[in-house]
Formats: sequence, C-alpha cells, structure tokens
Amino acid sequence: MSDTAPLTQHRITVLLVDDQHMIGEALRRMLAPEQDIDFHYCQDPTKAIKTANRIQPTVILQDLVMPEIDGLTLVRYYRANPATRQVPLIVLSSKEDALTKAEAFALGANDYMVKLPDRLEILARIRYHSRGYINLLERNEAQAQLEKANRFIRKTFGQYLSDDIVDAILESPEGAALGGEKRFVTIMMTDLRGFTAIGERLPAEDVVGIINIYLETMTEIVLKYQGTIDEFIGDAIFVIFGAPILRDNDAKRAVACAVEMQLAMAQVNAKCREKGYPEVHQGIGINSGQLVVGNIGSKKRMKYGVVGRNVNLTARIESYTVGGQIFISENTMEECGRHLLRIDDQMDVMPKGVKKPITIYEVGGIRGEFDLFLPEKVEVVLVDLSRPIAIEFTVLEGKHAGESRYQGTVDKLFEKTAQISAEVSADKLVNLKISLFDHDGHEITSDLYAKVIKSVSRDPAIFHISMTSVPPSAASFLEHATTES
Repeated sequence: MSDTAPLTQHRITVLLVDDQHMIGEALRRMLAPEQDIDFHYCQDPTKAIKTANRIQPTVILQDLVMPEIDGLTLVRYYRANPATRQVPLIVLSSKEDALTKAEAFALGANDYMVKLPDRLEILARIRYHSRGYINLLERNEAQAQLEKANRFIRKTFGQYLSDDIVDAILESPEGAALGGEKRFVTIMMTDLRGFTAIGERLPAEDVVGIINIYLETMTEIVLKYQGTIDEFIGDAIFVIFGAPILRDNDAKRAVACAVEMQLAMAQVNAKCREKGYPEVHQGIGINSGQLVVGNIGSKKRMKYGVVGRNVNLTARIESYTVGGQIFISENTMEECGRHLLRIDDQMDVMPKGVKKPITIYEVGGIRGEFDLFLPEKVEVVLVDLSRPIAIEFTVLEGKHAGESRYQGTVDKLFEKTAQISAEVSADKLVNLKISLFDHDGHEITSDLYAKVIKSVSRDPAIFHISMTSVPPSAASFLEHATTES
C-alpha cells in the first residue's frame, strides 16, 4: 500500500549493567569511536529492567556478580519481561566456569565473555547479536504492517468479495500487478427499472436510502454465491463469476444468484415500505464469454475488472428486462444446461453493436443442487376501460427519448400492464416515454415509462406495455380509471 509507514531505522543500542564504575567507563571508551553504536550504562541492577524498557537496547551486557540482585536472577527477569524477552544477552564474568556458563545459557543468555574483554572481540559480538535482533525487529514490523494492510483489504474488499477470493488475492504476490488474461467468465448486471425517474421525484436522502437497502440485501446474496462485485453504478450492480477464481459451475451459480436476488426483492420492498419509500423492481441480465480480466488502470489507481465486447452485450441483455425478470444469453444457457433451467420465454433481439440477431432466454428458476424458482408466470387478464385514455409517446434510444411523438390510447389495463392502440406499432422490448392525459385533454404526467412486452397486431397497431416507472399522479388516475370500468 502506498500510504504504509516506512520501517523504523534501528541503531545498535548497547545497555551495560555492572555495579563497577570502572567497567562501565572502560566499555564506554571502547565503544565511543563507533559512530553506529549508542552506549548506555546502568550501575544499579535494580533499575536494569526499567532502563531497558526505556532505551530498547539491541544487546545487553550484564555482570554476573552484583549486590542486591544475583546476575542469574536478573537473567530470569530479562526473559520474563516482554520488552527484553528476545533481546540478545551477553553475560560478563571474571572467570571461565563451565557450570556457571551452562546455567546462564539454560536461563536464556545468548553469549558469555570473560571481562574485561578485548575491544575487537566485544565489538564483533555486539554487532553480530545486534544485527540478528534488528533483523528480527524489522521482520516483526514488516509482518505487523502486512497484517494491518491485510485487515484493511479484508475490511474494504470483504464487503464486495467472498472470503476465499480475498484470501486468493492476499496470498498471491503478483496480485497487485497491472495486467490481465483472457478468460471465459460469466457476468451479471442488475438494475432497478425506472429508478432514474423515481429518483428525480424524491429527496436525495430518500434516493440514497432506497439504494442502500437494495445494495445491502443484494451484496449478501452475491457473496453467498461467490460472485465478485466489480462495481456499483448508482442503483446497478456489476458482478463477475469466474474471476479471480475460476470454478466449473460459474454460470449455474450466477443464475441461482439472480433467482435468489429476485426473490429477495420482497424483503427489499418491505423495508422500503417501512421507511415510506416507493417500491422498486429489479431487472437482471447474465452473459458468458471470453473477456480480459485483471488489474486495470495505473500504479497509483487501479481496479480489478473485466474488459471486452461481452460486457457491453450483458448490459444490452439487461436493458431488455422489466422488473422481476432475468434474461440470459445463449452462451449462459448452454453453460448451465437447458434441462436445469426453467425457461419462461425466449426471443430474438438485435442489440446495438451486434451484427446479427441473438436469442435471449427468460429464466424462471434453476433445478439441481440450487433448486430455486420464481413464482410461475400468470397470464394477465386486462380489463376493458369504459373510456380510453389518451396518450402520446416517444421511443427511447438508450436513456434518451427520440424526436418523434406518436398518438395513442390506453384501451385495456390491469395494474401496471396496459394495452395500447396507436398510430404506429412498437416492437417488443423497446422502451417508451409516455405522456398521459385526462378525459378533458389535460396532461397528468409526461414522465411515465414503459416497455413493450407483446405485439398484438401491427395493422392496426396494438401492443401491450409494462409500466416501469409511474408517477403518483398517474398511478392514482389509472387506478380510478380501472375502478370506473
């Protein structure tokens, strides 16, 4: 991590504990010419532990025979004290004695020298032991920084990635390198249908409140199915199955995840109602194919993601959905196996940027190990209106309305599904922006959004729509019109 603090630069720091001032002065003179060594002398052995805690020595020199505290007892104290437990300890003695040496080493001493030692020898031993201890300190500090960085990564990315994916990233030394590889993955895009229009009518805090309820619920489900959340784009979620960890059931997990996400919208809307927010409805598109996956960006700012035409195709597939629907590509259907899926519908579409029509499938559930299903689709019975409702509509191209406006009427209606008679036909799955008028010709709203879900007749032009965003004024008027009929 770029903001990680540099490791501490440790100097060789010597603590001598000896009750004889003469020995202290002699060692001071031996070490004084050495610019890389700091020397500290403690004459009172009862203060040795306190002094060591304060100066943090890299090596301790200690006499064996001292008043008040026996030298071997002081060795025990050093090894019992957390701050000095691993500091190298050189015992100084006035004589060679095998039994005393053995006891000192048994208690934790690292070396034994007869005093007064030769200057070159004491310097060599001080540097040798200090170098080993400083290396230990630096390893411990590096490990502590790594653990801190890993905790940060887990806290940050653990909100978006499953634990095993975070483990794989942390364990890979090349995980932070820029670059990518071609890989066959399954990607999912979700979107709250008509949410842009809803957001324009609500205070900003309510918009954020709805999105947070939605994303919190969906994130848990995505992680349950081991998906990698590549990005939150407003009210949309972009999820990868198959990177950074490739599994043999990526497509199946993606579909099962999508079904559970749609089922969880009941929970999302229950929370929205508690807060006084309007209900929202989710569309999901899934596609499988070759993509470049890896770290994208620069050394200062990068993200793990995917690049390729299949990303755009997934977005196109998702754009055909209405709330509650899951559309998948033919590749995803083949990866799952058609026998495992409940296919509620299929249609040929011509997404922008595609040279020939493709077949997409509406999924209602998945069998096998996941065994998850949406409620069976029920044929909507539209109610004839006693008086048709006048409308004008434009066809949306992407997020923008076309220039041409067409006249029409709403002839039949049930909840958010309506039959339109118009001066021109509209193809299945196109999006419309509709202006709605009351029976006196007054405009009720110009911000009703819908998707064509069925072409009944092209001449005369009759089609069915599913309303994806209905302003409160329009909802009230349409409900009253249904009641009148």
